[in-house]
Amino acid sequence: MDPEGIAVLVFAKAPEPGRVKTRLAAELGEGPAAVLAARLALRTLEVVREAGIGPVELWCAPDTTHPFFDVCRRRHGVALRAQCGGNLGQRMAHALRAALANHSAAVLVGTDVPAMTVGDLRTAATALSSGHDAVFGPAEDGGYWLIGTRTVDDALFDGMPWGTDRVWEATRDRCRALGLRVAEIATHWDVDRPEDLERLRADPATAALAARLPRAA
Repeated sequence: MDPEGIAVLVFAKAPEPGRVKTRLAAELGEGPAAVLAARLALRTLEVVREAGIGPVELWCAPDTTHPFFDVCRRRHGVALRAQCGGNLGQRMAHALRAALANHSAAVLVGTDVPAMTVGDLRTAATALSSGHDAVFGPAEDGGYWLIGTRTVDDALFDGMPWGTDRVWEATRDRCRALGLRVAEIATHWDVDRPEDLERLRADPATAALAARLPRAA
């Protein structure tokens, strides 16, 4: 691997009915919700591969053995890695550290942001290459959908209120306290609730992701 390159890490859960998109599953059914999760993951991999900013690693939960992950590997040529650690912060920190052992920087995204573009990822890569310590893509729900970094500081992950609308604010405050030079890129929304599905359908650029899924009650 190129020690000066930027690795792209994609966090994904195995699209197992009843274990993904649980808030949507209550309205759509567990099977259709799992189908949507798989489509979102594949779409994310398409975008990151097209961006071409560096090698792509798919970090899988609970491990790499689900057949869907092998489909991703064969279709997109990604390396499979198993997520390790307890909460989201611990798993992200572990993945970023592993990538930074072989690369000068790493960008990590999830699979729930259909509005993510090739341009977003290239902007994040440019920020890291131009000397920023970290780059973030804030999310409309108060979290963030992208983190890119050249180093890993536990202060950005430990004791964070994961799953709340205070994650991005708390992260930004900690970055300031650490004296990090931070870039912010586009704010996006993620697909998590029934109203998000209707938003997905309303955008011609993403409507295909919801094709043939039942309407939420």
